Amino acid sequence: MQEAIDICDFAVGLSRQLDGRTMPSERPGHRLMETWHPLGVVGLITAFNFPAAVWSWNTAVALVCGDTIVWKPSPMTPLTSMACSALLDRAASDCGAPAVHRLVIAGAREGQVLVDSSDVALVSATGSERMGAEIAPRVAARMGRFELARRGIVFAAAGTAGQRCTTLRRVIAHEDVVDELVAGLRDVFARLEIGDPNASGTLVGPLINEGAYQEMAAALEEAQADGGELIVGGGRREVAGLPDAYYVEPAIIRMPAQTELVRRETFAPILYVMSYRDLEEAIALHNGVPQGLSSSIFTRDQREAERFLASDGSDCGIVNVNIGTSGAEIGGAFGGEKSTGGGRESGSDAWRAYMRRATNTINYSDELPLAQGVEFG
Repeated sequence: MQEAIDICDFAVGLSRQLDGRTMPSERPGHRLMETWHPLGVVGLITAFNFPAAVWSWNTAVALVCGDTIVWKPSPMTPLTSMACSALLDRAASDCGAPAVHRLVIAGAREGQVLVDSSDVALVSATGSERMGAEIAPRVAARMGRFELARRGIVFAAAGTAGQRCTTLRRVIAHEDVVDELVAGLRDVFARLEIGDPNASGTLVGPLINEGAYQEMAAALEEAQADGGELIVGGGRREVAGLPDAYYVEPAIIRMPAQTELVRRETFAPILYVMSYRDLEEAIALHNGVPQGLSSSIFTRDQREAERFLASDGSDCGIVNVNIGTSGAEIGGAFGGEKSTGGGRESGSDAWRAYMRRATNTINYSDELPLAQGVEFG
């Protein structure tokens, strides 16, 4: 909810900065300018994780751009969705604003109506990689500082039980340090507090449902069949008073290679660890997956950091140095590439996606010259 509050503050300031450019014209007595106009209806489809944050990223920016919203959240988080919608409705009513937001609690089939509608000018959909692959065609698809690295890895891999789109799924560590790094991570993973996410000190809450647990168990079995070594975790943790909840122990798997399983997203706290000899090999491994949302390198070597940030370095939409893959700030544009691509949300100039651009030519002279020096009449 704090992200929702922050993005509303951001959007209010943004509302005074939706500026276009003024450019010189080749024709005397003329000028060119860009103006930005609302798209119209924005369709918003969100996942169960971060149900308020992702909604607010899109809604706050779209509203100040003059658009209206039709929101289909995950049916697994209806209460949060209804609360957010009610708060916005109340704020609009207090300001005397018209109805600009509609909430639709429905399943995937009904969501396709939103995706397919020609009345919806823009669809912003956040969810699984599979969902993105289905929706996209329809809409048009060295580790150096160990302590710092360990902390960044643990939070990014195990926080929110591995259920962030930016959760760390793979660690690619230099062969000279991988054993030491894994040993340190194993000790930390074994001590992680698992339980009520509202309790102070708890990092790992429950998986969303039994299906997520079954997918995690199947992935761990497949990883070991592929030659992976389970270092720590992977079991279900019973929590008193919550027999139907699926709390799990975050797992670390040493993998001999980047298998098809490693290349496939499992929305659970599983961290695959592989090794490399030189940085070019590491970058090739890093980029050798369909996903491209968030990435990070931990290093003391500025040359390595710059290599990772280069255009032929990380191919992700978010590329970090000495900080984990999760926890993006609202001021930057949020989004990925490849199968996790398709646009940007939240900050920077992401607002442009919610508007349409017009190029305007204004003649303030008494003449009518043509462009490219063309003479007519």
